[in-house]
Amino acid sequence: MASWGLTKLETDVEIKASAKDFHDMFFCKPHHVFNTCNDKIHACDLHEGEYGKVGSIVVSHYTHDGVKKVAKDVIEAVDEAKNAITFRVIEGDLLKEYKTFLFHIQGTPKSDGNGCIVHWILEYEKLHDGVDHPETLLQFVADVSKDIDAHICK
Repeated sequence: MASWGLTKLETDVEIKASAKDFHDMFFCKPHHVFNTCNDKIHACDLHEGEYGKVGSIVVSHYTHDGVKKVAKDVIEAVDEAKNAITFRVIEGDLLKEYKTFLFHIQGTPKSDGNGCIVHWILEYEKLHDGVDHPETLLQFVADVSKDIDAHICK
């Protein structure tokens, strides 16, 4: 079997919320994310550990491309000073097509002090050449970012 290697897809989303508020939603309150975009994310439950701790495991139920899916993610790394977090998918629908899948999220304050830029990196290794790159998932996370922003800025 050929090794496809890790590939990255990246996008930036400009939002009005602060980088800290956005980061806190994913790091400390991932169970609240579904309140911001319940048409996309239906539940986010703590499976192991504590919210806000590296090594904790979260299970998310979501709808992507019209199909209900599940992902079990471990919080792999956090840099609170940089408002950055990395989730590694350890079980679920994504691993039916990808050998490895990571979500890197970083919020960087805008230079004018109004809002931030959320930088998403999807890092993955396809199981085989017939698997598509996850462009629609990249759009999905960008849309989730906008929904979270609207919720924070209410």
